[in-house]
Amino acid sequence: QVQLEESGGGLVQPGGSLRLSCTASGIVFGSYAMGWYRQAPGKQRELVASIRSGGNTNYADSVKGRFTISRDNAKNTVNLQMNSLKPEDTAVYYCNAQRGFYDYWGQGTQVTVSS
Repeated sequence: QVQLEESGGGLVQPGGSLRLSCTASGIVFGSYAMGWYRQAPGKQRELVASIRSGGNTNYADSVKGRFTISRDNAKNTVNLQMNSLKPEDTAVYYCNAQRGFYDYWGQGTQVTVSS
């Protein structure tokens, strides 16, 4: 059974930082591309950042220079360091694992940026 468990969400003031973590089980973690997506109320789910099994990364333009994705294959974990947070970053953040036809999602963690 595949499980992706997110943690680290919460309430933060504008300009603050949060670190999201996702721990995977039931997959050969190192062979999967991992990603973070987010969905704000009334909006479609969008890619925030992704990291391939070889370490190549990709970021949405809106988070470049503020967010950093990383992975630890020994711990089956992918992290998203979020700095200089803005109110428009408020959303539910989802962890994703993808390899070919295999596509898995976590339950999501709420991030709220508000003063």
